[in-house]
Amino acid sequence: MTEQEAKQLLQQLRAKDIPHVLVKKEHFLTFRHVLVQQEDFKHFRGVAQRGGDVMYYYMDRPRS
Repeated sequence: MTEQEAKQLLQQLRAKDIPHVLVKKEHFLTFRHVLVQQEDFKHFRGVAQRGGDVMYYYMDRPRS
């Protein structure tokens, strides 16, 4: 996954075009690097999956 692909996935989540994104273990660091640079970073919720993958959702209210 490239940083540009990660940005596109985040934008799709933000726009609610897709309900969630499954980030594979091998792409996690690239995705997270882009994610933490977002102004609305706290609106994204990551849920760890078995095997090291992470499922990300976009929430209307930021987490605390």
